[in-house]
Amino acid sequence: MVTVNTRRSVMTLFSSPTCAMSHCARLALHEKGVTAEIEYFDPTDPPESLLELNPNGTSPTLVERDLVLYDARIIMEYLDERFPHPPLHQMDPVSRANARMIIKRIDQDWYNLLDEVLNSGEKKSARAKKMLREGLVAAVPLFAANEFFMSEDFSLIDCSLAPLLWRLPSIGIELPESAQIINTYAQKLFRREAFAESLSEEEHEMAKLPGKK
Repeated sequence: MVTVNTRRSVMTLFSSPTCAMSHCARLALHEKGVTAEIEYFDPTDPPESLLELNPNGTSPTLVERDLVLYDARIIMEYLDERFPHPPLHQMDPVSRANARMIIKRIDQDWYNLLDEVLNSGEKKSARAKKMLREGLVAAVPLFAANEFFMSEDFSLIDCSLAPLLWRLPSIGIELPESAQIINTYAQKLFRREAFAESLSEEEHEMAKLPGKK
């Protein structure tokens, strides 16, 4: 966290149009129904207006008055606490702690592999792709246990999973018939109004929303 005089009267989310973590933050923003400006930028050439707030120029970066946050998971937690309705975490401390641990495992087990697929050499990328596919298939019982992922209610966990699942076709991962429950879960998330609103133009090209040509 950084506190500076940003001179911004409207909450602003600086976001890469293709980064999955940035997509998570955008999805949480839209699920909360928060009025904010989303400024897309090329992470390899961040604008000066962002560098003045976050010298690393990382995506996503959230700015609200004198507050600057630049970690997707912290941004998502902040939005949920700053705008309590609708809640994206259960209210009791044990459930919230468990949800945070699940998101941490998703990051460690699946997002790290997605990063390898996208940013490694051919051999390492192929290995990461295989591991990601196998990891998702192994989690089928978890996807099948509840209406949403390990919960009966939509939560920040689902905000974390939706961008990952959306990117599977674009990286050449097709789940087997035995994992159909994951595809069903994914389509349920993709049909949400907030998810459609969260997509950048580039993300629209990664896959198509159900029922749209």
